[in-house]
Amino acid sequence: MVGKLLRPSVIVTFLCLIYCLTVIAIRGNGDPLILMTIGTDYNPTLEAHAYTAEGYDGQFVYYIADNPETAPQYIDIPAYRFQRILLPISGRILALGQSALVPFSLLAVNLLALAGGTYILEQLLLSHNVSRWYALGYGLSIGVFGSARLMTTETLAYALVLLAIWLYHKDRWAWSAAVFALSAFAKEVTLIFVAGYILYMFTQKQFRQGILFALISGIPFAMWQLVLYNMFNEFGVGSGGNLATGFEIIPFMGFFRILLEGGIMIFALLGPIIGLFVIFPTVWSLWQCWRDYTKGNVSLYTWTLLVNSVIMIFVPFSTYREPLGILRFIVGLQIAIIIYSARYRKRRALMYSTIWFITTLFVFISDFSVPGS
Repeated sequence: MVGKLLRPSVIVTFLCLIYCLTVIAIRGNGDPLILMTIGTDYNPTLEAHAYTAEGYDGQFVYYIADNPETAPQYIDIPAYRFQRILLPISGRILALGQSALVPFSLLAVNLLALAGGTYILEQLLLSHNVSRWYALGYGLSIGVFGSARLMTTETLAYALVLLAIWLYHKDRWAWSAAVFALSAFAKEVTLIFVAGYILYMFTQKQFRQGILFALISGIPFAMWQLVLYNMFNEFGVGSGGNLATGFEIIPFMGFFRILLEGGIMIFALLGPIIGLFVIFPTVWSLWQCWRDYTKGNVSLYTWTLLVNSVIMIFVPFSTYREPLGILRFIVGLQIAIIIYSARYRKRRALMYSTIWFITTLFVFISDFSVPGS
């Protein structure tokens, strides 16, 4: 019994639950809305529950889950936030539409996704005869553990990505495509993985399967975009919420703009963090893909690593300048690196991937360094 409990998926879920309850008790004085990071700029009626003036992305998930009809008036860019409908609607259904239960139901969904995603990654590692404990780097990272606490959508989105990867691994490609389609309703950037799978199929001359995979995984999200356009007169797809900048053309310009627009002091503070956890793994991944190409050894793992690393080159400045934002964005690359390294026995890379747990310290700092409201 103890052996079954002593595994990454159980440990990270237990730690996240204890941490969230601690935040509610100490930081929120018993108020569960503290987990939503409410900001008075968007909803002055919740001033008593406000965390800061601006708040954070979890508040928009909460507004949609609590009341989808009134939510748009409290959201920075409604179409952009509503496209990520899966987490809020899941929380609303689980809460049976009861407002008082919504914070707890959203936490429950994220905890289940944290447990499930980490467990599936364990199984993928074991299938390549690699220790399950390398899954800790994923489960304790800010993009997964931190997102479960912050009520953002990455934990659920990437749990579904891992499920889709597992299904494809088991030769259930149609079900894999369907789960990828579902993941896009949690966070649209998960479709980056779909691009990698389609490219792989095409290079294997599996054209019919590749086209069907694209249609199954992409059509539902495309149809949802049409619904959003009908509701808000704009599509949801974009580079971010309020104050977002567009995707860059020059490689890593989003990163270098921190220096150009923020100054040397800001760059000196953020540069090492982003360099260690974002730039270095991106460059490493691109190098591995190039080596696979020159050796004629391009596999599905290479393609998924490639698409997830290439996108990092063009990520907007508005994402790079916010440590929480860029470290949430990189979860896809993190998964691709772990699975690629497991497949090709790159133990040094696997060991390196475990230090992503350090990024969760940013959540701790954010929770306990901001003066109480």
